[in-house]
Amino acid sequence: MSEDDQKQRLAQLEARIAAAKKAEPVKSHKDEHYSQAHLAWRMVIELVVGLGIGFGIGYGLDSLFGTLPIFLVLFTLLGLAAGIKTMLRSAREIQADKLAEEAAKDERG
Repeated sequence: MSEDDQKQRLAQLEARIAAAKKAEPVKSHKDEHYSQAHLAWRMVIELVVGLGIGFGIGYGLDSLFGTLPIFLVLFTLLGLAAGIKTMLRSAREIQADKLAEEAAKDERG
């Protein structure tokens, strides 16, 4: 093979590599779509964390004051309410993102 053939083959290879890079758009981390399982686990964790924090505060106050489990029950229920509120807020965020994504697709398509 002559040197000119090698240069020509190298130029063709570089052109194919450049075309392949242009064909595949680079996705940023924001553009990644999460699976439904990921979203479900996020909501479950938010609920459990709310319950856990409420339980911990209630248990701590009951231990501190030496009371019956009044604070434990009260703060566990408040933690449940806070967890549910956080879950609903997350669900609204996800729904708004999906609606915005669909609207963007409709405008393009």
